[in-house]
Amino acid sequence: MNTPAQITLQDVQLVIFDCDGVLVDTERIGPEVVAAMATESGWPLSPAEVRHRFLGRPESYLYEQIRAHATAPIGPEWLTEYRTRFRDAFAARPRTMPGVGELLDHLDTRGLPYCVASSGSHERIAHSLSVTALQDRFTGRVFSADDVSFGKPAPDLFLHAARTMGYAPERSLVIEDSPAGVDAALAAAMRVVGYSGGPTEADALAHANLGVISSLTQLVAGS
Repeated sequence: MNTPAQITLQDVQLVIFDCDGVLVDTERIGPEVVAAMATESGWPLSPAEVRHRFLGRPESYLYEQIRAHATAPIGPEWLTEYRTRFRDAFAARPRTMPGVGELLDHLDTRGLPYCVASSGSHERIAHSLSVTALQDRFTGRVFSADDVSFGKPAPDLFLHAARTMGYAPERSLVIEDSPAGVDAALAAAMRVVGYSGGPTEADALAHANLGVISSLTQLVAGS
């Protein structure tokens, strides 16, 4: 695995950000909500178990697993309730991940395009970016698992984002905090940096082909 000092933005034409846990600090709140609702449905889970099972996965996968394991009847209203409870919990304590503003400013200064490609729904992404004052920086450059047939760890979402933005996969750099997201980027033949600045341990991201960083500002210093 490359060391952080070796990670550089040289020859990169597009930076693709995951949203939850990379741009916005939701990966502590989300698992708390899912754990509570899964337990209420008859499938006791802790936030740590939720992170292990679902981090980086699309909402459709979460819903399918809840339906398969719950002892209470589960219908589409479960997902609606989850989205509402998550949105309210994050709105009560919105926060970007450390170094996001500095890195985006750096990319703007360099004229390096960037976008977001997230397993969340468009509604969820829009809310998260809005309450953290990031929405204007990603206008017209937001891609969701809703847009493709298969979410992470399949490569479809990242390939869709790069194609829509007009850049080749091999010139695109993904910043991801989930093993599923790293898998998706590798399957798309993209460069990928694992980000361990949230709850994900660096070892879980060690297969990222450009290594693992603990701070987004390392990408500023490295380029």
